[in-house]
Amino acid sequence: MSKLVVEIADASDLMPKDGQGSASPFVEVEFDDQRQRTQTRFKDLNPQWNEKLVFNVGDLRRLTNKTIDVTVYDDRRDNQPGKFLGRVKISGAVVPLSESEADVQRYPLDKRGLFSHIKGDIALRIYASAPIDGGGADFIEEFVEKETKEEEEKKQEFQNQNQNSYEEVYVEPKPKKKEKETRTFHSIGAQQQQPPPAQAKPSPPPNQPEFRSDFMRAPGPPPGAVMQMPLPPRQNPEFQLIETSPPLAARRRQSYYYRGSSGGGGDKTSSTYDLVEQMHYLYVSVVKARDLPVMDVSGSLDPYVEVKLGNYKGLTKHLEKNQNPVWKQIFAFSKERLQSNLLEVTVKDKDLITKDDFVGRVLIDLTEVPLRVPPDSPLAPQWYRLEDKKGMKTNRGEVMLAVWMGTQADESFPDAWHSDAHRVSHSNNLSNTRSKVYFSPKLYYLRIHVMEAQDLVPSDKGRVPEAIVKIQAGNQMRATRTPQMRTMSPQWNEELMFVVSEPFEDMVIVSVDDRIGPGKDEILGRLFIPVRDVPVRQETGKMPDPRWFNLQRHSMSMEEETEKKKEKFSSKILLRVCIEAGYHVLDESTHFSSDLQPSSKHLRKPSIGLLELGILSARNLMPMKAKDGRMTDPYCVAKYGNKWVRTRTLLDALAPRWNEQYTWEVHDPCTVITIGVFDNGHINNDGGGDSRDQRIGKVRVRLSTLETDRVYTHYYPLLVLTPGGLKKNGELQLALRYTCTSFVNMMAQYGRPLLPKMHYVQPIPVRHIDLLRHQAMQIVATRLSRSEPPLRREVVEYMLDVDYHMFSLRRSKANFSRIMSLLSSLTLVCKWFNDICTWRNPITTCLVHVLFLILVCYPELILPTIFLYLFVIGMWNYRYRPRHPPHMDARVSQADNAHPDELDEEFDTFPTSRPADIVRMRYDRLRSVGGRVQTVVGDLATQGERIQALLSWRDPRATALFIVFSLIWAVFIYITPFQVIAILLGLFMLRHPRFRSRMPSVPANFFKRLPAKSDMLL
Repeated sequence: MSKLVVEIADASDLMPKDGQGSASPFVEVEFDDQRQRTQTRFKDLNPQWNEKLVFNVGDLRRLTNKTIDVTVYDDRRDNQPGKFLGRVKISGAVVPLSESEADVQRYPLDKRGLFSHIKGDIALRIYASAPIDGGGADFIEEFVEKETKEEEEKKQEFQNQNQNSYEEVYVEPKPKKKEKETRTFHSIGAQQQQPPPAQAKPSPPPNQPEFRSDFMRAPGPPPGAVMQMPLPPRQNPEFQLIETSPPLAARRRQSYYYRGSSGGGGDKTSSTYDLVEQMHYLYVSVVKARDLPVMDVSGSLDPYVEVKLGNYKGLTKHLEKNQNPVWKQIFAFSKERLQSNLLEVTVKDKDLITKDDFVGRVLIDLTEVPLRVPPDSPLAPQWYRLEDKKGMKTNRGEVMLAVWMGTQADESFPDAWHSDAHRVSHSNNLSNTRSKVYFSPKLYYLRIHVMEAQDLVPSDKGRVPEAIVKIQAGNQMRATRTPQMRTMSPQWNEELMFVVSEPFEDMVIVSVDDRIGPGKDEILGRLFIPVRDVPVRQETGKMPDPRWFNLQRHSMSMEEETEKKKEKFSSKILLRVCIEAGYHVLDESTHFSSDLQPSSKHLRKPSIGLLELGILSARNLMPMKAKDGRMTDPYCVAKYGNKWVRTRTLLDALAPRWNEQYTWEVHDPCTVITIGVFDNGHINNDGGGDSRDQRIGKVRVRLSTLETDRVYTHYYPLLVLTPGGLKKNGELQLALRYTCTSFVNMMAQYGRPLLPKMHYVQPIPVRHIDLLRHQAMQIVATRLSRSEPPLRREVVEYMLDVDYHMFSLRRSKANFSRIMSLLSSLTLVCKWFNDICTWRNPITTCLVHVLFLILVCYPELILPTIFLYLFVIGMWNYRYRPRHPPHMDARVSQADNAHPDELDEEFDTFPTSRPADIVRMRYDRLRSVGGRVQTVVGDLATQGERIQALLSWRDPRATALFIVFSLIWAVFIYITPFQVIAILLGLFMLRHPRFRSRMPSVPANFFKRLPAKSDMLL
């Protein structure tokens, strides 16, 4: 019988739960319906057990599917269940299969619920053992052999993929000295564990680590070529930022500048393409041909050109029945992958039945190819006479070519066929692989004020209509409420808002309906207004005057209505319609918006700087097409403001190198740039509409966190939250530089409103904001998906976070943790003040007494002291400022330990598509959480109502005591100098503990006895 051994060493910094500032902990371990516990350590928050618990394991093969539950309780000794102190869940997949491989690991204790107060960690040593003469030993030996082999293969594959892009990384040492330095590491399974630090050699991480919610603490790795930058504790090293030093021209010039040289400057506002590594390409421009010979019996020729270099082959389009074809197509071959010194350009005749006929070819020696560097003018193409297969010049046929060696800065680079996409020809989805720049449509708000209508005529003459107004603009539909009074001339006075985009091609359809019954409306009249005819309102200008519009009868067409001159009267509606150009149309969440400018270009402020982004490379990408026997076809999309960029697609690459640079104008530093990586699903798509581009990961960088004129180069983790949990799909290497062109304007931006003036002068109703944002996102996604090549809807929606405002229990926990982290600073201040009052440190308390007396005697020093203290704190924290940009934090997002059911609920559709029992369980859970929130809100309301009860005479005796006490204090304060009162109160609050009572104070007792409205609730 195999055994599982759990050695419980010790725990530290446990939460006191016995009401006396301590706890009596014991540990209970449960595995496979077996439960054992340790002895109790009385009154000890840092207990040591050093006990070994042994469990039976039926089959070691099934150990990977089981979980070890380790729970710490406080022993109450009163026959009551112990209080919960924390727990750890460990998967059996990470348990070593021999005692020699097991080390003591520290696991932070996790909470049991949302409102649990848990802290501390526990040290465990876990391993499995099997009898030597049984089948388990053979299985262990086979398992270890297999895992060792796989690990070596992964290491070799990683080195092959990153031999050119792997850079040296460093981390600054911590300035503080500690007696015992601890760092947080991620437990990634026994098959990927490193040897002890004394013998370990740094090696790149494997391609596919195991993502788990439990962690261990161990000494840090030795200094080597790769080290992670310091992050907050308990951060998974797999999910953190890694600084790199790629050979960029900008970094070399920056280091030269910092060494004191006056050269290496240049125009800061010009993009010098220095944030990427130079990649050389062989460019072949096939322009046209002339006087080609006829190859078919029918006397026709369907020519195309085959450009071949080694094993790489590119094809132009074939042109039917043309002896003087014009192609104007460019091919680019990466210099790193050149497999031959001879370029072969062959002209062929396309045959649908037999083999394509050979027309002629041109051979070019690459040693004679010139080098072209922009801003040189384009290379002039030349005529080359075709040769036959024996190398002899033919009598007929010439082809015009231009061949040169250039870089990715060449203007031909974006539109060229690339050898990285050698499986795609010009006639087959080549546009889906090209790099492009897109611009979002210019969006405006359309405001329609529905005032009243006159002379409505229902079909039932004896019935007063219950009229509502429905307005449709594009795909958006809004409706007013029913008027308070049912008349033939109803009044609504409601404003409805829509999102429209240039060019204004939509039609606004206004319909007045009579609500006859539930779900049954009768149209009383319609109105068609072209959006292009609606007046535009610039900022806070005067609103246009309302107009009376004639309503067309639903039974008549527009032509009949205009031709019918003998109509005595028609129903009318009074509307005020205008296009608002002074607002910024929100198409992103305001938390990470990239553009805050108004819609009108006349109201926009000049730019204050430039943002330059170099998309360098990626590594350790996951094979997204593994089911099809392929790897990944990755490309990047970056979005800032209304400008979107898309890199070229590299085929079957897990370590792609793009090295493309883009530039944006910056109007506000408090904005965010978003970069996403996707797998192209339309390379081999033959017109099918089911394929989608899969998301690999996303990165956000806030510009205000970047220093000006500094080049940031980092590997960012590509994290994606899936219904199965958090998944790391690789790492993206970016180079960022924010250049300020107007320092004064940039600093002045911090004092200006975040949004344009109209958002504050005439704010949009809150109930409309989310709906308008969703409509703006849909318009942007629809417009960009109609570009060529299209930027797919799923890509745009992922970049804009369309579902960000949907309910998520994981996000709720994350926001709650953020609030608790924010309040922890206030808690520390209160704890410090309590230590001062209780004379925990007599020297500090005496110094506070002296400072207090000085401030009371010289009150004019209070404000200068406060602001000087803030200045000193800021200067002290300057040395600990962040040295790298922010990135997606899995710990803050509560994504690395989210429960599977919470993720399933987050990815559920709206409305839900889950079975009724699951929906009922989630509803009950939401009720439970809502009940706790309800209790907290009720307690806050109770405290506020007690304050109101001081003077409300609800408790006449309490109010009488308070007002008499207030009168006495008023007289006492009037006749006593303020400094004397302040000194007396201060010394009373800072009195020594021997003059304090353990019982609550009189004011606290009085306040708790005041009445509240909680006893009035049903």
